[in-house]
Amino acid sequence: MKPMAPEEILAKLTRHPGWRQEDQWLARDLQFSDFNDAWQFMAHVAEAAEAQDHHPNWYNVYNTVQIRLSTHDAQGITGRDFDLAATIDLYLASVAHTTLPPTPIFKSA
Repeated sequence: MKPMAPEEILAKLTRHPGWRQEDQWLARDLQFSDFNDAWQFMAHVAEAAEAQDHHPNWYNVYNTVQIRLSTHDAQGITGRDFDLAATIDLYLASVAHTTLPPTPIFKSA
């Protein structure tokens, strides 16, 4: 499996508002009303990821979730990442959330 070409990624991103490209990742940073709503989102994504056999990298603090999608075998973004993003988009269409501006992933010193 090969990663998508940059122009193909840009074209697909137009159909996924809120997502952006960060290096080899599709990235999205979200805020929910509380920890429970963030956890429910993560639980839904976990089920979808298992069903699609494609798992995100993510980070959660209280009501925020930073999610990154990349196809590790391809060392970049592929259609599998956009498929999972579409599943996530469908869930987000039915729940209250805020798309945050790009935020750095926490790194310990």
